[in-house]
Amino acid sequence: MNEITLETERLIMRMWRESDFEPYAELCADPEVMRFLGGKVFDRTEAWRNMASMIGHWYLRGYGFWAIEEKESGRFVGRIGCINPEGWPGFEIGWTLKREFWGKGYATEGGRRALEYAFKELDKPHVISLIHAENRRSINVARHR
Repeated sequence: MNEITLETERLIMRMWRESDFEPYAELCADPEVMRFLGGKVFDRTEAWRNMASMIGHWYLRGYGFWAIEEKESGRFVGRIGCINPEGWPGFEIGWTLKREFWGKGYATEGGRRALEYAFKELDKPHVISLIHAENRRSINVARHR
C-alpha cells in the first residue's frame, strides 16, 4: 500500500498512527461531534474498530480517510478523506473534526484538497458527500469546497 500524505496551508493529511487513537477516541465520544453521524457516541472499542476500518479501507481500495494534523501545533484535528465501502451509494468525500477545531475553516481546506486528489489523482468523475439535512455546518463546507 502506498502511504499518501497531502498538505494544505495549515494541515497535514497523513496515514493513521497508533498514537492517533486517544484523540480519535475523544472525538468519537463527543455527542456533538457524533450527533449527525448516527447520533451515537462510540466507546473505546468501537472507536478502535472504526479507526482500524479506516486503515483497512486504504489497503482494500487504495484511498481512505486521512488523519488530520494541525501543522502549527502537531495536534490531531480529525479525519478527512475519500470513502466508498461496500454498499455505499458512491465515492464520497467526508470530514469529521474534533469540536475544538470547528469554525477554523479546516474542514473546507482539507475537503478541497481531498476533492482535488479525488479528481486529479484518482480520476474520479463524480464525488458525493452524504450530509444530514440538519447539519448546517457540513452543508456549508460542502458548498465551499
